[in-house]
Amino acid sequence: MATTTNITSTYAGEFAGKYISAALLSADTIENGGITVKPNVKYKEVLKKVSTDDIVKDGSCDFSDTSTLTLTERILQPEEFQVNLELCKQDFRSDWEAIQMGYSAFDSLPPSFSDFLIGHVSAKVAQRMETNIWAGVDSGNSGQFDGFLTTLAADSDVVDVSAATITAANVIAQLGAVVDAIPTTVYGKEDLHVYIAPNIARAYVRALGGFGSITNGTGATQSGAAGANGVNNQGTLWYGMGQNLAFDGVKLFVCPGLPDNRMVAAQKENLFFGTSLLSDMNEVRVLDMADLDGSQNVRVVMRFTAGIQHGLGSEIVLYS
Repeated sequence: MATTTNITSTYAGEFAGKYISAALLSADTIENGGITVKPNVKYKEVLKKVSTDDIVKDGSCDFSDTSTLTLTERILQPEEFQVNLELCKQDFRSDWEAIQMGYSAFDSLPPSFSDFLIGHVSAKVAQRMETNIWAGVDSGNSGQFDGFLTTLAADSDVVDVSAATITAANVIAQLGAVVDAIPTTVYGKEDLHVYIAPNIARAYVRALGGFGSITNGTGATQSGAAGANGVNNQGTLWYGMGQNLAFDGVKLFVCPGLPDNRMVAAQKENLFFGTSLLSDMNEVRVLDMADLDGSQNVRVVMRFTAGIQHGLGSEIVLYS
């Protein structure tokens, strides 16, 4: 009988934070620096909002406290989530270090199999987090927290722009409607972005390639408005996936988690993601069940917290 090597790995505390970080911070919106990350939020964090009236007054000999300062707050309270996953070693024999697993039917885990499992699960968690950040709906949905589309829609201060189905013909006009709605207080700020869904990015690249007619802001059609052959006469070839997009000088940020035909214009410092990345609530376990129940199953257990919050709604545009 072949000797079976079992592994029971537990990663806790700071080391667990390494793996949890890999999962949460790999979400495209976070990894590419689209929003502000607030780590080590054990329970909740208060985000202070300050607004004032026109603080510049006519001069006088006396001190005259006539300005108004309003201090309000929002609560960033990440929710607790977990991953309970069971995988069969048999499923990985053909493509994961099969020889290292041994030739016997009583095969053992490869030395780095636990790292592989954690990497695999982390990618799935990151994908879920990206979707949650923008389109998550907490109520009635396990594994989700309210995303920005939910929280912004509930904030009456947010500037709303009615959405349309985006095509290469109308994308420039629709992006223009969003940029036109950006409050002057934030327009031109360095960290201002228009966060766009992937289908909007594709339509915009095609429009800039010069293919198809472009509809202007009045609804009239302008043939070849972006140039018959696009940027530098290269058609759609002008664009490489690593290049940054911009519209009217405002940076565009492509968010895989945004549903089709959705956009948000905001400063990075006005959108927050909170998590207890390095807190003692984090725990990662890779458990080979062979020694416990004789099966070929491996269990992966993760625990983490995550949530979002926005600051000043009056400085955010929601295209929805």
